[in-house]
Amino acid sequence: MRIGDLARISGLSTDTLRYYEKIGLLPRALRDAGGRRIYDETILRWIDFLGRLKSTGMGINDRLRYAQLRSRGSASLTSRRQMLEAHRQKVADDVDKLTEMLGVLDEKIDLYRRMEAGDPVDPSFENCARTEHGAHQDPREPPHERSARTRTQADANTQS
Repeated sequence: MRIGDLARISGLSTDTLRYYEKIGLLPRALRDAGGRRIYDETILRWIDFLGRLKSTGMGINDRLRYAQLRSRGSASLTSRRQMLEAHRQKVADDVDKLTEMLGVLDEKIDLYRRMEAGDPVDPSFENCARTEHGAHQDPREPPHERSARTRTQADANTQS
């Protein structure tokens, strides 16, 4: 397939494909008699994988390093595996943080829904509102610990 076909199928522009080839992210394309780039179908899997690495937060320098390792063939299997394992751990840590944040957002949304419905406001809302607007926070305390402390204070207030 030619570069225009690859651009259409992959969703990348022809300029991006040429740039990726220039910097080594894509292997050099074969050329036809007229000097036009010719790609086989396997490039689509590679472009898809690169896109997935990008979407999980892997930067261009690391994707370039991975591409360079890949070009060495089986001699770089261990290095590639180790690189992917390290990136996987970073992605797993990011998922944990996002999952925690989803819980915080769900609590906030639920609170607003209850307030909109006219339910009595939980006494801990005042603490929550102050935290939301930046007051009374210790910047050295991680946000998830502030949330846990606020919830613990709210439980104590409701039991009093």
